[in-house]
Amino acid sequence: MYKIILASNSKVRKKILDENRIECKVFPSNIDEESVKKSLLKENASPEIISKNLAELKANKISLKFNNEIVLGADSVIDINKELVSKPKDRQKALEILKKLNGKTHYLISSVCISKNGSMIWNYTDKAALTMKNLSVKELKEYLSKITDEALYAYNVYQIEGEGRSLFSKIDGDENTIMGLPINKIKEYLSYL
Repeated sequence: MYKIILASNSKVRKKILDENRIECKVFPSNIDEESVKKSLLKENASPEIISKNLAELKANKISLKFNNEIVLGADSVIDINKELVSKPKDRQKALEILKKLNGKTHYLISSVCISKNGSMIWNYTDKAALTMKNLSVKELKEYLSKITDEALYAYNVYQIEGEGRSLFSKIDGDENTIMGLPINKIKEYLSYL
């Protein structure tokens, strides 16, 4: 069993670690993700670079507080035609996002970073392709009515492990990547420590 610090408040990420017998303490980084995204977008950074940088910032920030501890930071972004889709701020925004994804293929990019003493020592980025069914506005609203506020604001509009699966006609990629934590690569790296 490994012991790490998770620089995230994500219940799903914590659950994945627990299910894989990776003991962790949770210390959210509370970085201002939106301002980092805006800054990186001005520099024409790709969604993959944005996801990686956010994961690294989170891990590095927390690892500065815990000498010689292993800290895991993670971030996921949605990329549709090279446009970054951020988490919704309200239900109207969530509906707009679902309309944008409706009937199209988008990519969910998840990055993880392991830091120690304020510096990244390992990182990995994975991508999954998700094709959403062509749904009516009524069906999209019905889906949103089944989702709690907590789930809606935490999981980029859809929970693939729950109701969200019904939105898609095709999913290509690792389910753990879609849930925000490519656990097999993390376990592989931790086994070398």
